[in-house]
Amino acid sequence: MHPLGVTELAADSTKAIEDVARTDTVRLAAHGDEAAFHRLVMQYHAPMSRVAFVICGDSEATRDAVQSAWAIAWRRLATVREPNRIESWLVAIAANEARQSVRKRILRPVVDISDAMEQVAAGASHDLAEVVDLQRALSRLKPEDRQVLALRFVAGYDSSEIARLIGGSPSGVRMRLSRLIERLRKDLANG
Repeated sequence: MHPLGVTELAADSTKAIEDVARTDTVRLAAHGDEAAFHRLVMQYHAPMSRVAFVICGDSEATRDAVQSAWAIAWRRLATVREPNRIESWLVAIAANEARQSVRKRILRPVVDISDAMEQVAAGASHDLAEVVDLQRALSRLKPEDRQVLALRFVAGYDSSEIARLIGGSPSGVRMRLSRLIERLRKDLANG
């Protein structure tokens, strides 16, 4: 047997073991096992928070949206049909809660640049103005549009997965993403 075949076999075996473990964890949590639910929180809280932050635009609203998403997930976990897709299910709930949070706000908050300043200080970004400009441009988009961008660029989902989560077709999602990216480019170019 060729060494590449052994590597592929090992990768397939590892994925199968992870799928079984994930399925077991979801099923246990759905039946009220708090330890299993805690394992889900530990594994998926960060991706949910990243997507919610892009939609909400501030840390406090993000925390609230993700907390609400976990409460919903706890109540509805028994409805999950495909336990191996638990991450996209949880991220979709967080994105929906974030979108609802933004809709409920009466006044738009001032753009909080503290996160951007931390990125510059940590060396993650070299240009504070670019980060602030991007945050400002994103804040001008509808929550639904920020959701699509977050699912693509933060969660890393492809157009088929996004279409399944929000409804529509993959080609429609790709067209929407293209238009949103073009709009952001124009907003950033016009400063």
